[in-house]
Amino acid sequence: MSIRLLQFSDIHFGAENVAAVEAAASFAHATPFDLLILCGDITQLGHGDEFSAAGRWVSSLPRPWLSTPGNHDTPWMGLVDRVVRPFQDYAQAIGPIETGFNAPEIVVQTLNTARGWQIRLNWSKGQISRRQAVEAAGRLRVASPGAARIMVCHHPLVEPAGEPITARVRGGGRAARRLVSAGVDLILSGHLHTPFVQPLPFGDQLTYAVGAGTLSLRERGAPPSFNIIDIGGEDLVVTAMAYEGGRLDEYRRWTMPLRPRHTAGAPN
Repeated sequence: MSIRLLQFSDIHFGAENVAAVEAAASFAHATPFDLLILCGDITQLGHGDEFSAAGRWVSSLPRPWLSTPGNHDTPWMGLVDRVVRPFQDYAQAIGPIETGFNAPEIVVQTLNTARGWQIRLNWSKGQISRRQAVEAAGRLRVASPGAARIMVCHHPLVEPAGEPITARVRGGGRAARRLVSAGVDLILSGHLHTPFVQPLPFGDQLTYAVGAGTLSLRERGAPPSFNIIDIGGEDLVVTAMAYEGGRLDEYRRWTMPLRPRHTAGAPN
């Protein structure tokens, strides 16, 4: 099995790094891959003109791709819209709120952790309901034993150490445990604007949280970047590609052991 994914996140149209966004798209057109994944915060303020620009850019990307929304993809202004129809503009410009991708060697499910409003002051933080976690884990659990199982969301479900901001996902730890029990190999996210890879501290510790950086001007200690994810043999290799000095270069690389395929779906 050999799978290559491209992971983009936090483009923030309206505050995008134009050169980095163009470089990422050019890379996608020039590089063979199995699936391109967008991990949310496609826009900055959820404005119509931002979604128009984002929709044109996403439509120009090579297929196949799938996307999940982020907290910035809800209307910044307009309380009624944020409460009643927070993802209407996202759905019209980008696509379904929760969707999936199935192929013989890979099964991917998106899960929306963003909310238009919450009963807490910081609405940008994530949330995942028990129902969402149960349904997503169920879809991935039934994948064939040889397939890589991948979950996509905007907020990291478990806080990585040493990051510049937090996600504090309500229900995140509970959901992460459930996904580990379903044999999920990777949980892809964005939100933090810095790339990271870490094993989740549950079960066999062979489920990895993989975060992508940003392609915006809203840097948090790391240059604009995206991830190349290679799944093959016994290893997972994640390469963060950064845009600096007018070109793309390798920024960081992680190599981690994969769960053996014959035991996928049944970790301890």
